[in-house]
Amino acid sequence: MEQESELVTGEAVVLDVRAAKLASRGLAMMLDVVLQLFALLVAMLVLSQVAAFGDEALALTLFLVTVVLIMVGYPVIFETLSRGRTLGKMALGLRVVRTDGGPVRFRHALVRGLAGFFIDFWALGMLGVVAVVTSLLSPNGRRVGDYLAGTLVIRERMPASRTPYVGMPPQLAYWASQLDLTRLSNDLALAVRQYLSRTSELRPEAVEALGYGLAQQVAAAIGAPVPPGVPSWAYLSAVLAERRRRDQAKLQPAVQYGQAYPQAIAPAVPAPVVQPEAPSAPVPENPFAPPG
Repeated sequence: MEQESELVTGEAVVLDVRAAKLASRGLAMMLDVVLQLFALLVAMLVLSQVAAFGDEALALTLFLVTVVLIMVGYPVIFETLSRGRTLGKMALGLRVVRTDGGPVRFRHALVRGLAGFFIDFWALGMLGVVAVVTSLLSPNGRRVGDYLAGTLVIRERMPASRTPYVGMPPQLAYWASQLDLTRLSNDLALAVRQYLSRTSELRPEAVEALGYGLAQQVAAAIGAPVPPGVPSWAYLSAVLAERRRRDQAKLQPAVQYGQAYPQAIAPAVPAPVVQPEAPSAPVPENPFAPPG
């Protein structure tokens, strides 16, 4: 099972991202190496013409400079210009980011490139053994260059998921906007998301039992019990949707997320947890429709 990374921004916002592990990173590296070897082959053919004229010292010097430029300059240039992606990473949907979630710059790419050439792969890396061992020991698949540069490789392009969208129940929008979610751990949030994605696959009694247990854990973490008459799944969905809204608002302050929850921006008019009965038609006891 893939785990979300513990990527935290400077505003103490935990980002829900997927760290790229050894398999995807290794395949991207193989694609990059193939391109680099092809560039070296072309360079050798060109430099052989220089050596053919008798200036072997110049040809050897140019060859060494070309090797360094291709093996170090290739990842540095691509990761700087494309904000963390080489051609191999583009093909696999990977990107290098800083550990605070920001884009990498030239200094980060340079440190990763030099560490990759001298430590992780070629000079002292025993053809990648150091990088493989370090990546296996790291919880987020980071190699030595990532630790030195303060970076992390994440997966941008994920397979299509059948996980339903976790939306905010309208009856709980204002209530959720008042919650303190700073103590809600990333692991517990991931467990809630997995539970909500499987409610349609479980028996009703299992949904109720698992939801009740998770709701009690969340309530203990955030200090807000389940409101009366609210199902466990609706409570969990409201907490998770509000957590996501706050994370997105921190990362993209220019976007007006208040339109999604009009109750949250009008504290003077609190929204009730349970909708009032309409005089024209009877209202069921539980106003929350089960997740579809």
